[in-house]
Amino acid sequence: MRFKSFRVTNFRSIQDSGECTLDQVLCLVGKNEAGKTALLLALAGLNPHPSAPVEYDKERDYPRLRLTEYDELHPDEAALVISTRWEIEDEEYQTILDALGSGALNSREIVATRRYGAKAPEFKHSINFKKVIAHLITSEKVPVKERQLFEKAGTTDELRKTLEGLSPRTEAQERLLQRINKLPSKSATGLVHSVLLSCLPQFLFFSHYDRMDGQLRLDTYAPRATQGQVTPGERVFVDFLEYAGTSVEAILSAKTYEGLNAKCEAASNRISQQLLEYWTQNPHLEIDVRVTKAEPEDEPPFDEGTIARARVKNNLHKVSVPFSERSAGFIWFFSFLVKFAQVRKEGATLVLLLDEPGLTLHGKAQSDLLRYFEEKLAPQHQVIFSTHSPFMVPADKLPSVRIVEDRIAAKAPGYWTSEGTKVRADSLAVDRDTLFPLQGALGYEVTQALFVGKYTLLVEGPGDILFLQALSAALSRRGKSAIDTRWTLCPSGGIDKIQPFVSLFSEANLNVAALTDYAKRDARKLESLKQNNILSDERLMNFAAILGEEEADVEDIFSPALFLRIVNAAFGLPKPLTVEDLQKEGNNEGRLLKKIEACFRVMPPSAPPYSHYKPAEWIFLNPSVLDEESTEVAATLGRAEKVILAVNNALVP
Repeated sequence: MRFKSFRVTNFRSIQDSGECTLDQVLCLVGKNEAGKTALLLALAGLNPHPSAPVEYDKERDYPRLRLTEYDELHPDEAALVISTRWEIEDEEYQTILDALGSGALNSREIVATRRYGAKAPEFKHSINFKKVIAHLITSEKVPVKERQLFEKAGTTDELRKTLEGLSPRTEAQERLLQRINKLPSKSATGLVHSVLLSCLPQFLFFSHYDRMDGQLRLDTYAPRATQGQVTPGERVFVDFLEYAGTSVEAILSAKTYEGLNAKCEAASNRISQQLLEYWTQNPHLEIDVRVTKAEPEDEPPFDEGTIARARVKNNLHKVSVPFSERSAGFIWFFSFLVKFAQVRKEGATLVLLLDEPGLTLHGKAQSDLLRYFEEKLAPQHQVIFSTHSPFMVPADKLPSVRIVEDRIAAKAPGYWTSEGTKVRADSLAVDRDTLFPLQGALGYEVTQALFVGKYTLLVEGPGDILFLQALSAALSRRGKSAIDTRWTLCPSGGIDKIQPFVSLFSEANLNVAALTDYAKRDARKLESLKQNNILSDERLMNFAAILGEEEADVEDIFSPALFLRIVNAAFGLPKPLTVEDLQKEGNNEGRLLKKIEACFRVMPPSAPPYSHYKPAEWIFLNPSVLDEESTEVAATLGRAEKVILAVNNALVP
């Protein structure tokens, strides 16, 4: 079955998470204590993997604020914890059709749920009993004259009860009854439930990961394993040997030194190759596995018997150290690869739930971990993981990211209450801390794009990019000059940020230019950039100089009347601003942006605050405004073309 969406209710910090859709990989982003772990645990309880059992406990897991009201809120049945939507895939669907006939299900979509106290998942589906009964009757060749006895049967349960009430039964009627009795729970519903339960993936929850020991005593391992005396780290070591293509038994069965050495070298080579595919932090490492007799001065139990030791060799420094002495991040990553290699070997389809994976890893290593998810886990399993690290957010796959926040509301001044953990598909979380990992990921993605863009144009912010792209597209549609496609536009944050940006990429052999807003107070900053040779004059541009104004922002490209139309539409103002409003007494600003900000400052408290980004977003989403034949649009596009020609002239061949 294909997992499509989930909704968690009545679980710890979650009253109602809201519906959350997913594809093959889902990333849950939120700060600490937002409820990410609670979401994963609630999911895990639907159909938990035996190695990581999860059970719902009403006293422990039901939201504590409402626990005393439990019986009142749920008088008829236990509280629902998890509701999931699935799509039945071809093989499972055909199994049902083979038993119940063509058209047995009205839809391939089913719902799987679980409540407090439930022993197994429950399923909701839509069976077409009319077609099922017709199929069963036809399959058992019930004569036409006998079929009228079953016309009132609305379900297979009712059909079975009707048959059981017949005495005596004809041969065909007996066959039909036996056919129904052989179905699970003696009904079509039981058959469908049985098929769905058998193909419902198990949920494997990981909140921490067993880390591999650096050495293992081989001669006592088998009896200790039988007696349950093996540590988690030792089990990972054995998994590691199997991952590398050998085993404890294979190593102990070697009859000669050369045979033993060959097995160890083969294991070392294979694991080193697979490790370095996903550990790009240090390409000079290799794993060295050796089996030796114990040394009497070593710590027990490694002072006797036969010992397998894993060491990490650094070929650059020509030194090897015990595996246990490597960094915590390396040990975690290596153990993680081994653990999930064994999961893949099981072959069963699982939904993997990973709580804060890779926290001890460097940012680049976290990117390697994301690549491992995509390349090794996602082809076989759906993966849901939580994080608050920017480097674990797949910035190139933002539709797979969901924001998790503990939403707080003020019902009265000074009185705060929690609405519980919510999962959101948008990025409009109120809490900036919640959005930080997403913002960090996007920022990192932007800087990476700069490295691959040979020609980089620095602008003030994201709004400038949208304005320039919308104007460029409008000019292009009229057959006029558009922004050269070789430019990569990047928000820098203003004149103050230009020098750090240019210095950051000075070694990347990039051609960088800047296009900034300009106010009189910026004259000294601009002159400093020129004197320090940060950028040449023709590549250090500002809107005022290009448009022939004393001061100017990107908004000054637009005619006032046209820009006011955009602002009124973007903010949905009940009383639209007019050109006359911009000229009111006291509004002495020259720049259009400053005039509009002054108008917003005197609006009623119920009016929305002014945002530089909203008008840019609106014009980008409503480009037809720039296709109108009006003096305002013509003047705007004329000024836009001046700016774009200046930008294109800054390209260095």
